[in-house]
Amino acid sequence: MENFADLIGANQEYANSFKSRGLSGEAKKGLAIVTCMDSRIDPLHIVGMEAGDAKILRNAGARVTEDVLRTLVLATHLLSVTRILVMPHTDCKMASGEEHEIHAAILEKSGIDTRGIEIRTVKDQMKALVTDIQRIESYPLLAKNVKVMGAVFNVETGKLTPVI
Repeated sequence: MENFADLIGANQEYANSFKSRGLSGEAKKGLAIVTCMDSRIDPLHIVGMEAGDAKILRNAGARVTEDVLRTLVLATHLLSVTRILVMPHTDCKMASGEEHEIHAAILEKSGIDTRGIEIRTVKDQMKALVTDIQRIESYPLLAKNVKVMGAVFNVETGKLTPVI
């Protein structure tokens, strides 16, 4: 517990002024955002939303994986999601090297060989984003009324650049 004491203390302060009581599990604004795990990204505030407005799906590189598709199936059929924003960002580690380089860096730093897992680096972030959008649009298990858009978040300016 002592390794997490700062988190438990901060949570007590958060709970003392907690304002999200009573929200449902549905996305009030009908949005799901697929974005990166990078802590510089505050997905709800980037698009002017608050807790309860959207579903947030995060992973390294904002990639549309099988698990993201599974989660979007649930969100589009059961949680009021009708719009999906795929939002990678500038200065992303997953777009800064090749798969073998990331595996080598992990091996050097930790001694653990990760070549048995797919890291999903991308050489061309825009091409990967278009591929991921097409993957969502063609996925047969999603609700039929879903609209999909891609946009890149700039971590230096805070601006979104839509990808058409």
